[in-house]
Amino acid sequence: MPPRKETAPSVEQTTQQRLAAIIKNARNIMRTDAGLNGDLERIPQLAMLLFLKALDDLDDKRKITERDYRPLLPEELRWRTWANNQRLTGPELISFVNETLIPSLRELRGGQGDKRTLADEVRAVFAGLDNRMRSGSQLRLLVDELNKIHFTSSDDIHTMAFLYESMLREVRDAAGDSGEFYTPRPVIRFMVQQVNPKLGETVLDPAAGTGGFLVETLARLEPQADSSVKRRQLHANVRGVEKKPLPYLLGTMNLMLHGVDLPQIASANALTYLRDGSKRTRVDVILTNPPFGAAEERDVINSFPKGEQSSETAWLFLVTVLEKLTPTGRCGIVVPNSVLFDKTSTPAGIKEKLLTECNLHTVVRLPEGVFAPYTPIPANLLFFDKGTPTTETWFYEITPPEGRKRYSKTRPMQFEEFADCQAWWESRVENEHAWKKSVDELRESGYDLDVRNPNAAKDLAHRPPAELVAELIDNEKQIMALLEELAAIVESEK
Repeated sequence: MPPRKETAPSVEQTTQQRLAAIIKNARNIMRTDAGLNGDLERIPQLAMLLFLKALDDLDDKRKITERDYRPLLPEELRWRTWANNQRLTGPELISFVNETLIPSLRELRGGQGDKRTLADEVRAVFAGLDNRMRSGSQLRLLVDELNKIHFTSSDDIHTMAFLYESMLREVRDAAGDSGEFYTPRPVIRFMVQQVNPKLGETVLDPAAGTGGFLVETLARLEPQADSSVKRRQLHANVRGVEKKPLPYLLGTMNLMLHGVDLPQIASANALTYLRDGSKRTRVDVILTNPPFGAAEERDVINSFPKGEQSSETAWLFLVTVLEKLTPTGRCGIVVPNSVLFDKTSTPAGIKEKLLTECNLHTVVRLPEGVFAPYTPIPANLLFFDKGTPTTETWFYEITPPEGRKRYSKTRPMQFEEFADCQAWWESRVENEHAWKKSVDELRESGYDLDVRNPNAAKDLAHRPPAELVAELIDNEKQIMALLEELAAIVESEK
């Protein structure tokens, strides 16, 4: 029996303090439900319900702004209908959500052809989601609590976005081995600033995760979008692709909370989706931190040209990025050390293609522990512009502040630590952190980009022996980790 429609409660202003209290109460309610174990399950459950509430409030906005408005959902599926029905609780509420609501959302039909609609977005979000709560009475309490949030207020949306960002950090921390969709905010901000996307350009993250690069791009460009037409175009130009259901939900909700009515994130494997002939529209800017060291299906690997097939996803993403950029496009991408030093045939061929088709102008070498605790593998940032071959590549090594050797989860890297690199960026002069190699030197080395800082040795005589010994031990451990990673790659390609 469908739930009875009741009148929606009147909207009251939600202060930041009150909104934080609502979220705290909601999380406390979920802690008592036997179906939810830890933040990795509680926060997606919360995001799913917030998504439904936001959809309903967004529908009110659409009713005003769209001339040919039609409700997105049938009346019995709208939040205001079932969430406000106090008689719907206990087992009946669980049954309605599990057997009627979610299955119906998975079958929504959108527009024709490649034009993506909100219905497509909703269907994709719920394709990989399930309600995990077991107690209908606790679910009723949770729904009633979230009903106090109103996405029709810009102040509420701004505050909710701030709170949501803090929850995303928690779910990333709880993700453990599933945390490949995490990129530290200082790294995101630095990459966006240096690639410098412009209003009117298309910006893509093919491994969008929770939407960090997309949200940072929006924050940078929205002050320049001084009309509703420009804002709509900006929102349409900021795009992503995400393979996994959890980060896809979190990323979609993240963009909605940052004012994007129709997030342009596709629920798909970018390694096939972006290389499909019907979706080959190229983009001006790519900003991404693709997964590396992950397993990929053999059919996906075999879809790449013979000389570009690899079990290492970082290489497949790099090939895809080169294909997807416009002839004058530019990119900032996070890669592991193996991408720099691997000189076997396929990696060397891909790097040759990169240096031939693009100007790899900068490699930023990040300090140890920037991505801790998610991976101990050292990471680097590649910045390149398509359309002009590389003549020389600059390397810049960022070192931890004095007195520190590495970063950790409790002592992460701060954005201010990129300041010297940003100041150097325009001048391009060699110093204790910066050096360069000509493309001829890189070619002679077999396209080995793991170029050590030639200026670092100048200070060895002035450093304490104990510090040098400790560094040698750390370097040996790092070499062993990299050798194990390389051995795994070679073994998988047999």
